[in-house]
Amino acid sequence: MTMTAASSIADPAASATAYRLTGVTRTYRQRERTVTALAGIDLEIAAGDFVTIQGPTGGGKSTLLQMLGALDRPTSGSVRLGDLDLARASNLDLGRVRAAEIGFVFQGFNLIPTLTAAENVHMGLEPLGLDRDERRRRVTEALDRVGLADRHDHRPGELSGGQQQRVAIARAVAKHPRVLLADEPTGNLDEHMRDEILDVLDALNREGLTLVVVTHDSAVARRARRRLRLAKGTISDITRA
Repeated sequence: MTMTAASSIADPAASATAYRLTGVTRTYRQRERTVTALAGIDLEIAAGDFVTIQGPTGGGKSTLLQMLGALDRPTSGSVRLGDLDLARASNLDLGRVRAAEIGFVFQGFNLIPTLTAAENVHMGLEPLGLDRDERRRRVTEALDRVGLADRHDHRPGELSGGQQQRVAIARAVAKHPRVLLADEPTGNLDEHMRDEILDVLDALNREGLTLVVVTHDSAVARRARRRLRLAKGTISDITRA
């Protein structure tokens, strides 16, 4: 069932909410016409949930992820992360949220090739203003959580694709975010490496981290607790489909 602007998708068992979106629209001007990327999205994501978003190219997935990541504002509606409405927050608050509360993982690993794994993770902590000992502790902890403690001094060129993506995940989780947003995190990996990354994400979710993953891969989507589909700017729950 496709959700309209008056409909909502909520987890009835949720005891705490990470995200609450209400009436979210996003339109763009493209030459002489208006393009609707999101058409009245109502959505709740429970804290600690693992949600995947699927759908056709151009259906609004990337736009929705930008809203969740405080990278863009809706044309109308509200996007609440906890108690903060990202649609109305100041640019200063949005910068703080991106730096401290949201971890990002992308299809491309976005690692600096001249830095070691530990140094790449360290770079992700720079905006937080932590002291040197705390940064070192978090880097060590994050690499251990993704199974790369013994690769801390390796540069990206010395690591497999799956290992590089694990470094990218470590960089995201080292800041102890409230939520991890991933855009096609296994898109550049073979099946074996894909499964390695899914095992890491599963483990992080079991520790309580909220995960929202955009994917075209049904094997990835099947690992999630909730599966959403976004097409033509509207969203539906296909968990039991």
